[in-house]
Amino acid sequence: MNQIPIIQSSEGFLSFIFSKRKNCRSFIIISLAVTFSFIIFKILYPFPDFFSDSYSYIFAATVKADINTWPIGYSKFLQWFPWLTRSHQALIFFQFFTYELFALYFFFTVDYLFRMRKFLRRILTIFLFFNPLIFYTANYVTSDILFIALSLLWLTEVLWILYRPKWYQILLQGVLVFALFTLRYNAMIYPAIGALAFLISKHRLALKWSGIAFGPVLIVLFILHSRSAAKEMTGTAQFPILAGWQWGNNALYFREFIQIDSTSFPTAETARLDSIARQFYRTVPYEQRDLPNYVANYFIRVSNAPLKIYLHSNYPIHDELSNMVAWGQASPVFGEYGRFLIRKYPGAFFRHFIVVNARNYILPPLEKLEVYNLGMDTVFHGGQRWFLLPSVKVWSVSKHIQGLLLLPFPILFLMLNILYACSLIYFMSRTGFEQAGIVFSKSIIVVTSLLVLNCGFSILANIIVIRYQIFPMLLFISFGLVILDKILQQKETLSLEAMVQRKVSVIIQHQINV
Repeated sequence: MNQIPIIQSSEGFLSFIFSKRKNCRSFIIISLAVTFSFIIFKILYPFPDFFSDSYSYIFAATVKADINTWPIGYSKFLQWFPWLTRSHQALIFFQFFTYELFALYFFFTVDYLFRMRKFLRRILTIFLFFNPLIFYTANYVTSDILFIALSLLWLTEVLWILYRPKWYQILLQGVLVFALFTLRYNAMIYPAIGALAFLISKHRLALKWSGIAFGPVLIVLFILHSRSAAKEMTGTAQFPILAGWQWGNNALYFREFIQIDSTSFPTAETARLDSIARQFYRTVPYEQRDLPNYVANYFIRVSNAPLKIYLHSNYPIHDELSNMVAWGQASPVFGEYGRFLIRKYPGAFFRHFIVVNARNYILPPLEKLEVYNLGMDTVFHGGQRWFLLPSVKVWSVSKHIQGLLLLPFPILFLMLNILYACSLIYFMSRTGFEQAGIVFSKSIIVVTSLLVLNCGFSILANIIVIRYQIFPMLLFISFGLVILDKILQQKETLSLEAMVQRKVSVIIQHQINV
């Protein structure tokens, strides 16, 4: 079978965008249309969207904390943004257009490297730039949209490492991975993907190892600094503060289904926490816990669940600062409790937590995106003070219409998972990487590895909601279309070869007859 042609253009990237009329026109049209769409959106939603995480970020920015229950990067961003302005409109504008700028870079890089046909480019254009999920996510006071934007920039640079390696990519990759890790901890899988890209790139060996090491070194330094800040605040060197809560939560999902001697716990405090848990299971029937309405974080969120009962019975909480400190002080106990049970009963952990979280991955809940501002007409005073709002009153065109608009996206995420897997398997069975061209092959290996790692990390160690899966969703649609384009190229090549063979056969037969 003939190799599918892969374009290795000597044309510069900027020339590809601005010197070619169709690409320059696309750039201008997309930019203008996106700007117009954003203006309309902000007329309908003049205020940002707030939820509990928003106020946590704002408080950490207010006190200039170096550690928080959530990753500190977004709080630092909020802390520095008032150097420009306190305007909430400016913040949302910056968040949204940061995403759109890096999405443009990603879009034209994919088109430059793989040259998809027109109708596939149009599908990708709609999904990247006019996706309502992006508009609503960008309107939140939270790290999500910046994480998605920087992740697109990071992956775009990974593609350039594979296609056209340069020395400065080492620095850029390291800084981006570090920044992303401070925004969301599931970026811890990114260094592995960056390492894979450097290993299979054409960089010299010394540069490969420099690229592999630089990002992790920055992350380790950040972790050491964060552990020191946590020790100063809570008395225990730990990172992240919320990790213990997650371990404890995960173990409590299966605790009532196992039998264990109450004297076997490693410390008196973990035994006391288990006593609270057993009392909870006795007094709150399973059907009253409403677990399906929580994204595998029921025992972190609910006030009458064991973790919160232990927290409030052991630590004085009278303001936001003491609340943050108390969460950090309780976390080591919860972590020790959770790790002990999970190590001892891995089968129960798999059945009662992993399976639950796997269902959430299949259909990620809309969660906070289901309703504007948690359905309230007001914001908390922390949000009002931070953005200098004249009052706590906020309004929008509708609190609930976004839930209807975004309702198809969990199903779409499932479909994209399936379609990507099927198209990749079909392509490999018909052609395989050896026929596809080196840039395409390496890119698909890297992207598929990233998607698999994201799936595993999400199910094993994280809560799963649709806003956490937007970046993987963008990759599923983008590279699913790239694979589809290669399949169509293959079919066209085979059809052309068959047509030529038929014509040659007719000519030969005619010559024989003559």
